[in-house]
Amino acid sequence: MARVMIVDDSPTDVQNLRTMLQKAGHSVLEATTGQDAIERVRVEKPEVVIMDVVMPGVNGFQATRSLSKDPATAHIPVIVVSSKNQETDRVWALRQGAREYLVKPVREADLLAKINSVLGR
Repeated sequence: MARVMIVDDSPTDVQNLRTMLQKAGHSVLEATTGQDAIERVRVEKPEVVIMDVVMPGVNGFQATRSLSKDPATAHIPVIVVSSKNQETDRVWALRQGAREYLVKPVREADLLAKINSVLGR
């Protein structure tokens, strides 16, 4: 299965996502800020990044843009998972380089389907 990095500052959301991913056989890496995610993705090269939007400092939109513009990480798909449920949020995330967008609370089947989709499975 895939190495997936969860980027979220909410311990509850991280735990819920980790449980879903590990149950499906994925290995999980974690970052709690956008800046930490940018640095760790460059080093650890996960196969997929699950990115929250609302975080202190570098938000998820900024981190997604940074990862998608960096030649070293541009190939790593980002799936934004956010409580922001407006169409403009989804469109903005995709413009920043996200491949998919899900609204919290996330259904396990939807998350796993999006991961498989961005990995071409």
